[in-house]
Amino acid sequence: MPRTFPRLLWLALPMAYLLYFYDLGGKGMLGPDEPRYAAIARQMAHSGDWITPVLWGHPWFEKPPLLYWMNAVAFRLGLSPDLAPRLPLALLSVAFLVFYWWILRREFGFRAAWIATLILGTCGAWIGFSQVGVTDLPLAATYSAAMLLALAWIARDDTRFLPIAAALLGLAVLAKSLVPLALCAPLALYYRKARDLLRPRVLLPFLAVAVPWYALCYWRNGKPFVDELFWKHQFQRVISTSLQHVQHWWYYVPVFVALLLPWSPILGVLARRSLYQDTRRRFLLAVLVWGLVFFSIPINKLPGYLLPLLPAAAALMGIALDQVERAQLWLAACAVLLMTFPLAATLLPAALAAGGLSKARLPLFHPAWLLPLALIPAIWILEARGRRLAAVACIAAGVTVGTVYLKRTAAAELDRIPSARVIWTQIGARADQVCIDGIDRGLQYGLNYYAGRELPECAQSPHSLRVREAAGHPYLSDSSGQGSKVDPVSQRSVPSTVRD
Repeated sequence: MPRTFPRLLWLALPMAYLLYFYDLGGKGMLGPDEPRYAAIARQMAHSGDWITPVLWGHPWFEKPPLLYWMNAVAFRLGLSPDLAPRLPLALLSVAFLVFYWWILRREFGFRAAWIATLILGTCGAWIGFSQVGVTDLPLAATYSAAMLLALAWIARDDTRFLPIAAALLGLAVLAKSLVPLALCAPLALYYRKARDLLRPRVLLPFLAVAVPWYALCYWRNGKPFVDELFWKHQFQRVISTSLQHVQHWWYYVPVFVALLLPWSPILGVLARRSLYQDTRRRFLLAVLVWGLVFFSIPINKLPGYLLPLLPAAAALMGIALDQVERAQLWLAACAVLLMTFPLAATLLPAALAAGGLSKARLPLFHPAWLLPLALIPAIWILEARGRRLAAVACIAAGVTVGTVYLKRTAAAELDRIPSARVIWTQIGARADQVCIDGIDRGLQYGLNYYAGRELPECAQSPHSLRVREAAGHPYLSDSSGQGSKVDPVSQRSVPSTVRD
């Protein structure tokens, strides 16, 4: 079996580049969160104030500082505005996958570790959130690493890794405050050994990592810091509709299945009771089930919240797939779902233009969508010959090809519609003449980010040029309303009739 390692490694290295680093800066900042967090990190790098997050001159306490610190270092190193907020997350993601393979190999064996790592590393959600500068990936990597390091303690009373796990949990608290502490509830199942968790060699690393920033930020900013970070963005998220992410209690059931694409069919293997005879596997199941319950309780829900649960799910899927007697049908179903990549390349721009997936019209069928089905005979033969790991790697390679295709075909639309970078290229040279006139907040935050300052609102400070929005399309106009609209579907720009 070890002879397989070099071959898999030579496959994994180009896959890691294509999945996580290829065209990383090929699109501008996306949505409202990424440009905000990037602007805070850039300000932190320039000011040297690593304690108080600041957005356009005002303290911003929505999130703890781990993401800002990572990206601020990248800005200090001179990376571009589109690369600095993303490269640290891509590096963290790949580093976590290396650790993930190591810890699973140590606990569950060579083949299970490789299958689980390929599943996690090539599922759509892990790839996507590893390339967007938001807080979900740092939380998922640090929290999951802490839980995985606890497996030796759970199974064998081996406490050697607990101090490192505690320090990683402290980093998770610096990523998303109280959330990782709540997600740690499954550790309470081992309450008879809880004294190990309270020993100074375990407790002190956690406190040394997690507490100093909170203490310093409170000392500097006082009660507004506590009210904003803890009350509004931790507790009110459970009951308040003001955060505008209200969803049904069952929202995460289909979302969880979708996040694991194209590996979602393997979830069916987890129904085998014999899988959970080992206490470590029961712990991973508890992490997964409790996480789904915990995130379903608040009325505010976003898909990325589930990212910390994917490593536990992928580990169970890898272990189950390693043990199941016959896997042709499961793997063939995964290969069929590779069709989601060419479909997404067509549907994603339309969904962005329409303002959501539910509002977009389904595209007409294209024969190219069927190309992934060509992998099914190869997967079937490999599985029949007892080369299950090679069959899984074949699907992972298909994901890599699909991801590159998606990046190359949809990047221009991602750059044009949810990002403000294309608009900025039109107005950057005349930014001092521009004001913002009621545009989507994601575009507004993006324009502010590329401008390096907060652009004025036209209602408070009228300027000769206005950035407006009609039917989801941003355009630049003068006071008469004439202008140049960016058409996100045809990728054409109407010639400008703006008069300065």
